[in-house]
Amino acid sequence: MDTESGANQSLSEQIFERMGELSPAERKVARALLASYPSAGLASAAALAKVAGTSSPTVLRLVSRLGIGSYPDFQERLREEITSHMNSPVSRTERARPSMDGGGLLAHAVSDRIALLDSLPESVPPSEFDRAVAALADRPKHVAISGGYFTRYLAMLLASQLDQAVANVDYIAEPLSHDIGKYLQLSVGSVAVIFDIRRYELTSSLAAQTAKAQGATVIVLTDQGLSPAVDHADIVLPVTVNGVPFDSMVGLVALIEALVEGVLAASGDRGIERMKQWEESVRIARAFRVLNPQDADAATGTPVTPTDIGGESR
Repeated sequence: MDTESGANQSLSEQIFERMGELSPAERKVARALLASYPSAGLASAAALAKVAGTSSPTVLRLVSRLGIGSYPDFQERLREEITSHMNSPVSRTERARPSMDGGGLLAHAVSDRIALLDSLPESVPPSEFDRAVAALADRPKHVAISGGYFTRYLAMLLASQLDQAVANVDYIAEPLSHDIGKYLQLSVGSVAVIFDIRRYELTSSLAAQTAKAQGATVIVLTDQGLSPAVDHADIVLPVTVNGVPFDSMVGLVALIEALVEGVLAASGDRGIERMKQWEESVRIARAFRVLNPQDADAATGTPVTPTDIGGESR
């Protein structure tokens, strides 16, 4: 690491940038740190290791990778960051600023969601995103996609879009009951994509465990608190979901679109050919708005209605 550059970065930024260099065990520690930064790092090395599901030596190896000599020195760096942040003019201004800024409810809601989108490059490690794209684009035997109470709709969206670029994609509505057979078909070379945001669901964790046991690559899309499903994941894509009154899905939708775009680009001609086949095969009945129903068809003299035009290919 460039010493001068590292000195100007927070520890969270350094960990985030180096995620791709870490071993799987070290990545677990890094995720635990980033999920509850900086408080997770103020606990003992043993406590942090327990949260991450690793060992104290793994925590110390991560600290060493950051160029810090000991865990107490690492914690001192964290305390210095906290003090600096609390005393900065920007932080003081942000804490004092009225929540609405006089801009009205809609403007405030839009501003909050733009901020969630802006945070996406900071919450999703580029190396993890690239690994997810590679796993989905590398001709997987089977892709199984599932979600929770709200995120099932995002899982359906990803499945419907990804299916146009990659073969053998299934949305799994009930992974541990009616659709368990599709999970049991997973094997080495398959991919399971699981959505799970707070409040985390047991089904998601068990589905990830089942897919992992079958030898599949497991990708978990979650919030920054990290779903328990990440314990069985090969790739974790955490997104900030803060919203009122419900968690916002804006960041997850953007991540889905970025994944599909990335997979299509990585698939090259194969992905384009798949899309062409899909377009030429699917039939969706279309409806069109008639601006002037009194206009008559020149040939028949009858009014044009929405049913006169339809059945176009997608």
